[in-house]
Amino acid sequence: VDGNATLTPATPVTLSFTNDKGLTFKRTFSVDSDYMFTVSDTVQNSGSTPITLSNYGRVTRFDKPAVASIYVLHEGLIGVTGTEGLQEHKYAAVEEDKQYTPGKSTDGWLGITDKYWAVTLVPTEKQPFQPRYAYFDDGRPRYQADFLTDPITVDAGQSATVETEIFAGAKEVAKVNAYAEDRHIRLFDRLIDWGWFIWITKPMFYLIDTMYKFFGNFGLAILATTVVVKAVFYPLANKSYASMANMKKVQPKMLEIREKYADDKMKQQQAMMELYKTEKINPLAGCWPVALQIPVFFALYKVLYITIEMRHAPFFGWIQDLAAPDPTSIFNLFGLIPIALPDMLMIGVWPLIMGLTMFLQMRMNPTPPDPTQAMIFTWMPVVFTFMMAGFPAGLVIYWAWNNLLSIIQQGVIMKRQGAKIELWDNLVALFRKKPSPAE
Repeated sequence: VDGNATLTPATPVTLSFTNDKGLTFKRTFSVDSDYMFTVSDTVQNSGSTPITLSNYGRVTRFDKPAVASIYVLHEGLIGVTGTEGLQEHKYAAVEEDKQYTPGKSTDGWLGITDKYWAVTLVPTEKQPFQPRYAYFDDGRPRYQADFLTDPITVDAGQSATVETEIFAGAKEVAKVNAYAEDRHIRLFDRLIDWGWFIWITKPMFYLIDTMYKFFGNFGLAILATTVVVKAVFYPLANKSYASMANMKKVQPKMLEIREKYADDKMKQQQAMMELYKTEKINPLAGCWPVALQIPVFFALYKVLYITIEMRHAPFFGWIQDLAAPDPTSIFNLFGLIPIALPDMLMIGVWPLIMGLTMFLQMRMNPTPPDPTQAMIFTWMPVVFTFMMAGFPAGLVIYWAWNNLLSIIQQGVIMKRQGAKIELWDNLVALFRKKPSPAE
């Protein structure tokens, strides 16, 4: 060690070595205040003949995560080099193919990424280098991302220096973006796996993050984001609910058509289409509230799952991690009975609230006359309660809040349209004694 032996942002550390060929090697490590290290390698040729050297760097992992093949995000080898753009190689694929060798590049980066952390190499000399993603099983299995530059010649009495930047740390969105912009690292922001729908997922994160800066709580930020999304899509939702209100108005005519052409489905369909045309009704308009919610749902799920900012982010009460499922369960009386339950029975408070709001939202509309549809109508909230119980609590809270806003929105629009709101009648009908066949 030459001089200082403690690495800090203000004090780099230099190691040196001189061999019997008259070559002195110096390696200087420096680090910024976050996650970027810079390794500067200098060779001084004090010999009498030229030498040829190449810069080599590698990132190696000797094991893989217990869950590394989930479809929601990429974990494994990753890089952006040459003309190939973003390259992602899962552990299983590298094990099978042993090696991927894209074309040479003069810029870019490569490394290994986890869900929240990554280590990457960034050659900075603009000198051609050969990237490689490989798997080795030579006694100790390992996954490796490495690069080798074209040789450089150092004449006698001369020296040469090459630098490599190493990102090693948490994939915080703001910091990764800053490195990409300030250090001109191509597509470095893709180190965070925003997925195929990056054009939805990334803006969703920025919106939630902006709301977080205002409210100071990611749970409240999600609730506020839901309101903003509702406002953006209000015109479409307004048309949809207005169309549903008109559908209710013409329901007697629809029943009349069904009875009149009960034995002729073709004429029944033609008559229905004519009715829709006359009354200016779009029968598919009612699908818009659900259809619009799907991309938002998946974008929020992605944000909750991949961003370290959401990790261990609390809400209120028992929700101390919005990225984890609700830890309570109705089957152990929300923790009053000290028994361990399987995951499928971890039906917490928020999944129950979500199921209740979904039930109320569906009861805003009349029960379908078809028995199969009626059964689906009845059991769907129960099924979704069990399905959503294992999802991140932040996502379940979003869904419950979105359902509540939809109920209010639909009620206001239908009242304005003069359509009857079926919620109360449907709730009463659930508890009304059904007449026996004899009656």
